[in-house]
Amino acid sequence: MTARPYDEISEDELIKASLDGDRKAFGEIIRRYQKMIARTVKGMLGDSAYAEDIGQEVFIKLYYSLSEFRGEAKLSTYIQRIAINLTLNELKRKKRFFSMFAQKENNEMYELEIADYDYEERKEASEIVNKALMALDPKFRIIVIMRMLEGYSTKETAEILDLPLGTVLSRLSRAQEQLKNILKKK
Repeated sequence: MTARPYDEISEDELIKASLDGDRKAFGEIIRRYQKMIARTVKGMLGDSAYAEDIGQEVFIKLYYSLSEFRGEAKLSTYIQRIAINLTLNELKRKKRFFSMFAQKENNEMYELEIADYDYEERKEASEIVNKALMALDPKFRIIVIMRMLEGYSTKETAEILDLPLGTVLSRLSRAQEQLKNILKKK
């Protein structure tokens, strides 16, 4: 490894160095992708101890499977796929059901123009949106998270999830409709 700082080293060099046993190189991979993985896992499981455990497990699995990475896709895609698989496995294993909404006594609807609210109102609106996301079936939730929160294109989402493009589009459409209905009830 060269004397360059790790944050200046290419992804390919980091992978090679990690495979050669350089722990700092693998630490740099974690640093580069931990926020992305946290958003994905917490988006699927909520902000919980389960999410933290799965987030850590993603990088443990990456460490042990890095030699299998062929470089046909971006490393971020490979890591994201690990995160999604572990998260979906956790949902299946625990058969967790999320109790998402506390009914408001007056059944008033929330307007979700978050930028117009002060901090407390934005925080409350954000919690409502997160709860609405958690109410979605995981196969719809992951599409919304990847497309609308992570910013992946439809094509990238289809590749990461190994789904046909049309399936991603239809699930996104159905998820948006379900979210709209859930939020209207609030």
